[in-house]
Amino acid sequence: MDRAAGAVLGMLFLLSARPWSTAVAGSPYSCDAPLASTLPRASFSSSSELSSSHGPGFASLNRRDGAGGWSPRVSDKYQWLQIDLGERMEVTAVATQGGYGSSDWVTSYVLMFSDGGRNWKLYRREESISGFPGNTNADSVVHYRLEPPFEARFLRFLPVAWNPKGRIGMRIEVYGCAYRSEVVNFDGKSSLIYTLNQKSVSPTKDVISLKFKTRQTDGILLHREGQNGKHVTLELVKGRLILSLNSGHANLPSPDARVTLTLGSLLDDQHWHSVLLELLNAHVNFTVDRHTQHFQAKGGSRYLDLDDEISFGGIPGHRKSVVFPHKNFHGCFENLYYNGVDIIDLSKKRKPQTLVVGNVSYSCSHLQIVPVTFLSSSSYLALPGASGEDKVSVAFQFRTWNRAGLLLTSQLKHGSGALVLVLNDGKLKLSLSQPGHPSRDITAGAGLSDGQWHSVSLSLKGSHLSVMVDGEAASVAHSLRGRIDSGDTYYLGGCPDGVSGSGCGGPLGGFQGCLRLISIGDKAVDPITVQQGALGSFRDLQIDTCGLTDRCLPSYCEHGGECSQSWDTFSCDCAHTGYLGATCHSPLYEQSCEAHKHRGDSSGLYYIDSDGSGPLEPALVYCNMTDTTGTSVQHNGSHLARVKSSDGESPHPVAFKYTASMDQLQAIIDRADHCQQELAFHCKKSRLSARHGGTPVSRWVGRTNETHTYWGGSLPDAQKCACGLQGNCLDSQYYCNCDADRNEWTSDTIVLSHKEHLPVIQVVMRDTGRPHSEAAYALGPLLCWGDNSFWNSASFNTETSYLHFPTFRGEFSADVSFFFKTTAPSGVFVENLGITDFIRLELHAPSEVTFSFDVGNGRCEVTVRSPTPFNDNQWHHVRAERNVKEASLQVDQLPSETQAAPADGHARLQLNSQLFVGGTATRQRGFLGCIRSLRLNGLALDLEERATMTPGVEPGCPGHCSSYGHLCRNGGRCRERHRGIACDCTFSAYDGPFCENEISAYFGSGSSVIYNFQEHHNHTFGKNASSLAALFHEDLTLTGEMATLSFRTTGAPSLLLYVSSSYEEYLSVILAPNGSLQIRYKLDRNQAPDVFNFGFKNLADGQFHQVKIHREAATVSVEVNQNARRQVILSSGTEFNAVKSLMLGTVLGVIAVVIFILLCITAIAIRIYQQRWLYHKNESNIPKHGDNAETALRSELNLQSTVSESQKEYFF
Repeated sequence: MDRAAGAVLGMLFLLSARPWSTAVAGSPYSCDAPLASTLPRASFSSSSELSSSHGPGFASLNRRDGAGGWSPRVSDKYQWLQIDLGERMEVTAVATQGGYGSSDWVTSYVLMFSDGGRNWKLYRREESISGFPGNTNADSVVHYRLEPPFEARFLRFLPVAWNPKGRIGMRIEVYGCAYRSEVVNFDGKSSLIYTLNQKSVSPTKDVISLKFKTRQTDGILLHREGQNGKHVTLELVKGRLILSLNSGHANLPSPDARVTLTLGSLLDDQHWHSVLLELLNAHVNFTVDRHTQHFQAKGGSRYLDLDDEISFGGIPGHRKSVVFPHKNFHGCFENLYYNGVDIIDLSKKRKPQTLVVGNVSYSCSHLQIVPVTFLSSSSYLALPGASGEDKVSVAFQFRTWNRAGLLLTSQLKHGSGALVLVLNDGKLKLSLSQPGHPSRDITAGAGLSDGQWHSVSLSLKGSHLSVMVDGEAASVAHSLRGRIDSGDTYYLGGCPDGVSGSGCGGPLGGFQGCLRLISIGDKAVDPITVQQGALGSFRDLQIDTCGLTDRCLPSYCEHGGECSQSWDTFSCDCAHTGYLGATCHSPLYEQSCEAHKHRGDSSGLYYIDSDGSGPLEPALVYCNMTDTTGTSVQHNGSHLARVKSSDGESPHPVAFKYTASMDQLQAIIDRADHCQQELAFHCKKSRLSARHGGTPVSRWVGRTNETHTYWGGSLPDAQKCACGLQGNCLDSQYYCNCDADRNEWTSDTIVLSHKEHLPVIQVVMRDTGRPHSEAAYALGPLLCWGDNSFWNSASFNTETSYLHFPTFRGEFSADVSFFFKTTAPSGVFVENLGITDFIRLELHAPSEVTFSFDVGNGRCEVTVRSPTPFNDNQWHHVRAERNVKEASLQVDQLPSETQAAPADGHARLQLNSQLFVGGTATRQRGFLGCIRSLRLNGLALDLEERATMTPGVEPGCPGHCSSYGHLCRNGGRCRERHRGIACDCTFSAYDGPFCENEISAYFGSGSSVIYNFQEHHNHTFGKNASSLAALFHEDLTLTGEMATLSFRTTGAPSLLLYVSSSYEEYLSVILAPNGSLQIRYKLDRNQAPDVFNFGFKNLADGQFHQVKIHREAATVSVEVNQNARRQVILSSGTEFNAVKSLMLGTVLGVIAVVIFILLCITAIAIRIYQQRWLYHKNESNIPKHGDNAETALRSELNLQSTVSESQKEYFF
């Protein structure tokens, strides 16, 4: 296509995208001319008028004649003012005034429009907002621009609220321009075929736009085919548009070749709906009204290389590729364009490019069906029965989302019974109760609360009762008792106040939804006569409109949550999504292994959600809780695989599939401080490169599908293995061991660590086709360490300092989470402003955190109050969320506070200022303290980077032990790090990141460990011994101690623990010959030891057992396996003087002991130091002697000897 032709096509499409409108100088597309002021008075009508001078003809803006505006006879919500524009016009704005010089004005109103003066449609400014702000006095003008504009001939203004000191009074104006409309009508059997110009160059994209109005719930809108079953079909199914795409791609599995996109709902409402379909090779943009779906085909599929024919309104009979059942479209198209070509205009002019099949016309008639909307559970419609008839016959159609509600009730005449029809659990239940007889119940239909129109017909005559649902006779009952006479009144949808019985006042509320085509006694009911007061009565109805809306379109349920709805609300089922909350927005899982670690979790498999509330699903990873937290992601190629090819130099590609998607892997890698992956090549006459510095033979592919030829640890542009960088390859001529091309097995172990290239998704090995060539490979898991966002923090040092970021985008769903610590009593954490909307999180008081915002419904606040202050200089976690259903705030583990959103209120949060962190735009009420790990809708903000260039703010935040020090257990000490903490287990008998792993050792037969306290502390603390070492000075006396040990053995007798002193005093823990526990205390050298035998069970059974001993003075508490407890009293003394050494053994087995060798003894020293108040100076003059340790030890080990009579021995 040449440039001129392309320019013409572009202009045609531009014009087709916006129908022709009245031109105004200086703006060719201006559409804001006043439309109502030029109309005759007869074009205005109303529900009623207060007087002839208050008639609708005086309702033009600024008009002062008559009474100066329209006022109805009665000021209530059933009044309306209507304008007939004469033809369909594009309406872009409205304006209102009150009655001239009066106290009559409307403060709020709704706007409805129609093409034919029937079946009105409510204009909605947002998905949930229909009301317009009105006037505050009689003469000021309030303008409102309509976004989006609409096309209509008739408009109705319906007052909702008015001046309480006056009455309804209105003067109005409507702005817009003429609207160009080309229509074609299909009768359900016809179609229109358009043939493309075969001489034209294939376009780079196809753009099809149209509007449609349907009389049926199903029908084909357009269809186009290609080769191999390829087709594009747009079909209306149950009031929803379904776009079916089949790429005809033979290499794709069937589910990938066929794609369906669904948009729209309730499209069978006999109103115009717009469709825009853009096909750009493999990209598809599908828009219905204001909702759009985007799709990109897989496998290089294209949707443009189709046949030259496009069929509208149906599928021609000669097309055989479409096998699904389909119906032709019954209704009207308007302004149908294909790539800027007006198809309807061509058809009207009988151009050869178009072919009409069947009967089509070029005008669009309007159905005169009058629906009725039941707005609340107290709505009802009372209609007179067919008097004098000995039968009951009622028929109507209904549509609703509610699963339950009263549809119909009537008290039959002459006491012949009562008839009640209800919708319960989506099914119809008809009950006939007759005096003296049990109720007859009939259940019919299923799934009737799906928003579709369903027809109901019930007939009761003589002894025969039948119900028909959607044309099918569902149930029949016979043998009814007595005469049946039609009731005087039938109540539809509910009952008036004061009426009871016959289903009124029951547990079910009134029906909420729409009814139409009502007939009583085979006579059709005209709802307009009801509206005019000439027939029956009603309450809380909207007549001549169906106000049912689909609250699940668009669905605000995120992450695959299932949306369900009723008349006035919707709910989300978040089961199996991995998310929580009213809209499935809040992540159920932590965002990283680092977060799991700082909850105190141990190593294991965990789901992590790297982008929080973002679009990525949780991924299953292995978290390795070491000093630096590791994250491991597995794949399907971790085992060693051998490669041997027989077809020359053909490459051998190997693809790897990970347990996480590429997007999930990228999120994990981006968050990590460092990542790597090990790739091991084993080779025998199989090279990585063809020659020294030559063309690579093998290669690997990274995450971005880029091919790489560098190997472990080398730069991306270098073809070197690790041995080449270290200079220790088998052959110094080559940079990889495998390149030596030896006829023996060798290997190259490669560690890839460039984050932007990881993970490895494919390895290609080519040099395996030569004789005796073989290779093998093994790819390790993706390993990442750290979390660069969990500790990302900033310190705010002045109240006027803040960080600023781009505007927060969270129109319908927004969450903010972070940690803070402070000593200040108040301060703003986060603030973002709009013209009127805003969002703010702040420490409102020392014990209060407040989340406040405004989306147009007025200021809303959610506050969490704590029994203890938040300004305690410890980390506190805050998470705030706001969505269309509710707002919530949680701080730490305190109960979450929630506030529901107003029904049918504004839902869109519109912000335009920068996001302020740690302060406000006014530089007042700034935050003093630290903020870290700030995330907005799952996206982490880099506080440290921004803080480096901001005065008054410093990157980083010291002091984490005050909040996380409790994670260091068993005597471990918390050490501060720039990012986080480390647990120092030096003074603990445990190891691991949180000092929770017991240190154990295996003792062979006769082996033992002896440890000298004094020597350790002299060595540890040097010449300037600390007070801790001084505690072990022989002049100090110990009045209490604690010892804990775990062991496993099958040998008995055994010595487990022996602690001696310089005064021949000791403590021993022994397993007796029968495996029972024996504890001996000798705390007085002049007395025999106390011997305690604990007959809990045989502890030499090969199982792990734990013993805890705690002595305070003469009281000794012993606990075995955390459940068996005993307490004994010593008689041999209460002071352990000058503890000297400790021995572990002799036992054949494993001891995992808190009191253990160097580390464990230090732990004892710590405990002694912490309990230093238990010690006092030994003032006795006992002479110091050697403890004769060998003699005492032999005595302890001689467990077979008879116990001396002088020993005090106790059995339990």
